[in-house]
Parts: sequence; structure tokens; C-alpha cells
Amino acid sequence: MPSRVSDIDTCEDNTSLIIPPTDWYRSFAAAGLRNPDVHGPARYWLQVEGSFTRALQNRCASSFHVEVQREGFAAPTLEEARRLRIPLRQLAWIREVHLCGDGKPWVLARTVIPLACLTGKGRRLLHLGSKPLGAYLFSSRGWHRGPLETGLCNHQGLGSSKTGMPEIARRSLFNNKKSALLVGEYLLPILYRQN
Repeated sequence: MPSRVSDIDTCEDNTSLIIPPTDWYRSFAAAGLRNPDVHGPARYWLQVEGSFTRALQNRCASSFHVEVQREGFAAPTLEEARRLRIPLRQLAWIREVHLCGDGKPWVLARTVIPLACLTGKGRRLLHLGSKPLGAYLFSSRGWHRGPLETGLCNHQGLGSSKTGMPEIARRSLFNNKKSALLVGEYLLPILYRQN
């Protein structure tokens, strides 16, 4: 039986960034059995090695930018706290952004940064602004990405059309010697489906 967990509450207070509840699979193949896009047009994006931001920048015809939707100290979901192995009620720095190519949102990203990551040089994570997180992680010594998980988004009960909403996602833990943070990237269909 594949490993599967659910996470993320809906963001009712901010309709500009809705990250749906997601079932996560540690097996890429298991997720693909439930949604053929995993093995089809989205496969490349779900399996990008190295910097995801760099891959998006290479796809752009003209420009790439990050639009911060919200960031601040908040409680991670129960599933996120368990995945990060932090106390269930401990606050973390949560950053939600659109990753935009050629003027259009391509990816919704949610990063959960526990307090242990925010000491010393890690304090820079509080002040990224519109800079991509990937640029920091891949240029800083000591950060290593763990295995990718594939997510299938669940739109039931959101009360809105699923058109233009993410259906598939990927996430991974980034670890350094003393802590870890969790990066989720929710692919919008415009990124991987040809019109």
C-alpha cells in the first residue's frame, strides 16, 4: 500500500491563493495510477532535479517573477507539523507565493519554515520578499533536498470551479545540519498543458 497523507486547510480568507487539500504519495508511480497527468504532460515538472525556480526561468520567453501573497508566523497544518517533526502547536514562518512566468501565475508555492531554521544566517529567510526561495537554498551551503513526494489535489468541498486550480503538486524537505523546512509546489494547468 502506498504511503499517503493529507494536508493543508483551504485558504478561505485569501481567494487569490487557494492551495487545496492534497494527498501526498512518496511513490511517483502510485500517484500516477490516480491521475494520468502525473505520467503525461506534468511529468517533467514533477521530477525536476536541482532548482525548480531555474527550470521555470528557463521556460520563460520574457520574464519570471515571484508574487508574495502572504507570509508570516502561523501554525502549520497538523500533517505539515508531523512531516517536519515539530511540536503540533509551534508556530512557523509560512510563505505563500505565485511563481509567475511571462506575466502569468504558473505555480502556487507554500513553504513552512520552522523556528529552528530562523537562527543565524537562517534569519535571511524572513526577508526574502520577491526573491525566489530556491535561489537562497541552492546557493547556501549545507542545505540538501530530500526525496520528492507527488501530491494529488482534492477539490471536493471547495465550492468553486476547479478550472485553473492546481491538480497536482510536488514537495520535499530541505535539511541542514540542525533543521528542515518544507517546500510545496502546486502546478497550475497552464504550466504543463498546451492550449
